[in-house]
Amino acid sequence: MSPEELARIVPLKTGSDRLAARVEELERQVAELSERMPEDRATIVMFGGDLDRVLAGFIIATGAAAAGLETSIFFTFWGLSALKKTEARAAGQKNIKERLFAMMTPSGSTGLGVSRMNFMGIGASMMRSMMKDKGVASLEELMDVARELGVRFIACTMTMDIMAVAKEELVDGLEFGGVATYMADAARSKVTLFI
Repeated sequence: MSPEELARIVPLKTGSDRLAARVEELERQVAELSERMPEDRATIVMFGGDLDRVLAGFIIATGAAAAGLETSIFFTFWGLSALKKTEARAAGQKNIKERLFAMMTPSGSTGLGVSRMNFMGIGASMMRSMMKDKGVASLEELMDVARELGVRFIACTMTMDIMAVAKEELVDGLEFGGVATYMADAARSKVTLFI
């Protein structure tokens, strides 16, 4: 087949056609890459349920939100205890193992112990007292500040199922989601932390 015959079947692109096609391909690649670029976000996994760990998480979350980062905290396993209502006990809906487990885990942020030197709650009481003496915001105050700054609180639904925690047992204003919810946030975040 001669070049003339081939050109009639498959039109040859001119230099400007090739350039336009290349620009179009580069624009497509840039758009694809920009979808994967991290945004001004911070995502925190709150796994630990100790007072000092939860405090650290909220200090970081409020700092990130104050710095302009869209911030979310994903509460899973022991961290979920920080979101429990102190007065909530859905004992009638739980089997014996679930009721015993609920009795062994903290009921709300005020029931969290410290990770070291807790001594049956004395360590947590001392830490809270020293924070108050120094004018440092309590965990509950930090939680309120985080909400005011727009920090999203996400309760892990799988953890709720495993630990038999009903939505009614948790504080109001939460979002609920699983690992896909966390991964969607984390994949777009500049900062991700596991506490």
